[in-house]
Amino acid sequence: MTVLKFCFSFSVLSLFLACSETDLSKNFSLEIEGNAKKLQQGQTVGVQLKNRANLPIDSIVYVLDGSPVTLEAGGLTLNSPVLGTKNLQAKIFSEGRNVTVSRELLVLAESRPALYTYEIVNTFPHDPKAFTQGLEFYRDTLYESTGRRGTSSLRKVNYQTGEVLQKTDLEDQYFGEGLTVLNDTIFMLTWQAGTGFMYDRKTLQKLGSFQYGESKEGWGLTNDGKRIFKSDGTQRIWILDPATLKETGYLETVTDKSVFNKANELEYVGGKLYANVWQKESMMIIDAESGAIEGVVNFGGLKEKVGQHPDLDVFNGVAYHPQRQTFFVTGKNWDTLFEVRISKKN
Repeated sequence: MTVLKFCFSFSVLSLFLACSETDLSKNFSLEIEGNAKKLQQGQTVGVQLKNRANLPIDSIVYVLDGSPVTLEAGGLTLNSPVLGTKNLQAKIFSEGRNVTVSRELLVLAESRPALYTYEIVNTFPHDPKAFTQGLEFYRDTLYESTGRRGTSSLRKVNYQTGEVLQKTDLEDQYFGEGLTVLNDTIFMLTWQAGTGFMYDRKTLQKLGSFQYGESKEGWGLTNDGKRIFKSDGTQRIWILDPATLKETGYLETVTDKSVFNKANELEYVGGKLYANVWQKESMMIIDAESGAIEGVVNFGGLKEKVGQHPDLDVFNGVAYHPQRQTFFVTGKNWDTLFEVRISKKN
C-alpha cells in the first residue's frame, strides 16, 4: 500500500510540474510591431515580450534561427545571411524555471529585382526531339539531359552543329531532369522517382545512384565547384554535399515582396544562380548565398524564332560558356540553340 501511495503521489507531482511548465509558457507571447509577418532585410522592427501574468523575469535571450540577437531600444534589425522563413525565439528565465516562446517571420529581399534583357549573338541547330531539361558546358562540350518517360537521355553534344556525340538512355520508368558536371562526374536528376544518377563524364557509363532527402522532386541542378544546388519545384533550392549527395541545407528564393517557387533549370555563374522560370519565357538571377532574387531576364519573343511544330514546348535550358562569356539557352523540342548576352535594362 505504501508503494502505491508513493507512486500515486509521484505521478500527481509530475503532472503538476508538467502543467505548471505548460501554464508558464501560456503566460508569454512575442509581439511584433504592427503584427507584421513579412519583413525586409535590413529593416528594424519593434519586438515586445508580452507577460500576461506579470511574472518576475530574471533574463531573456533572443535567438533568430539558432543565433543570438540583441534588441536595441526594443527593436530588432534583420541582417540574416540567408533570407526566407525564420524562427524568432525568446528564451525566458523566471524564478529558476525557463520557457521558450517563438514567432515565425518571413525575411524578404532588401530591394526589388532589376530587369534584364537579352541580345542574340549566334544561333545553332538543336535536336527538335530533345525535351531539354538540363544544359551545361564542360570545357567546349555541351552536356544535355532530356525528359519524358521512355525517351529520357543523357547526351554529349557538339553545340556548333547540333550533332549528338554520345548518348545514354535512361530506363523507361524514369523521367529525366537537370544535370551538372563536377570532378569528371555527371550528376543527373529524375523527376518524381526520388532518385538521381552519377555517370562517368568521358564514357557516360552509369556509376551509381543516390536518393533525395527532404526535397520533393528533381528539377534543376548546378554546382559552384564545392556545392551542388538542386531545385525541386518549391521555393527551396537545396544544397547538396558532392561527396555524399546528402542535403545539407537550402535557400528560399524571395523578392522584396514575396516568396517565389518557380525555379527550374539552374546554372551557377559568379556567385549567382540563373534559373529558368517554370512555364515562363524568363529567367531569375538569384544570389547563391542569401536566396534574394536580384534580377529577372525577359526572354519574351524567343520561342517565336524557332521552328513551329505540334510538339513545341516551353523555354528551358541554360548553360554558360566561360571562354565566350555568353549564355546558351533553348527550349523543350526547340530546333534552335541561342547564344545570348544578358544585360540590365535601362
